[in-house]
Amino acid sequence: MTERKLRVLLVDDEPDIRLIIGKRLEADGFEVFLANDGEEALLQAGQNPDVIVLDLMLPKRSGLDVCQTLRQEHRYNTIPIVFFTSKDHDDVLGRLSLDSELKQWGAQAFVSKSAGVAELIRTIRRVLA
Repeated sequence: MTERKLRVLLVDDEPDIRLIIGKRLEADGFEVFLANDGEEALLQAGQNPDVIVLDLMLPKRSGLDVCQTLRQEHRYNTIPIVFFTSKDHDDVLGRLSLDSELKQWGAQAFVSKSAGVAELIRTIRRVLA
């Protein structure tokens, strides 16, 4: 019997980012679902991912709005969310504490796209551990 792959919902409005990150996640053994905007992210959450990788800057609904909406729905409120964005940590959070902001938003981690895919994968594995 084969072990079930961990499922990642990757939400980003840049097709190249979805393709590159999605392929790397698949190569690392994850099953990947894709969404290109906030509305599609909410629909794809029905695929029961183990973790959601969410850009902050999305069309239709921001990543923050998606995160808060998911946290309000019982069936989704325990899925770990990792923000993966081109925004620098300081741009997003200013002088506020990362931990308190993430908890307020309902996310478990923040990874800057400049940190790279390997850091994203390490973070996904950490929040799923």
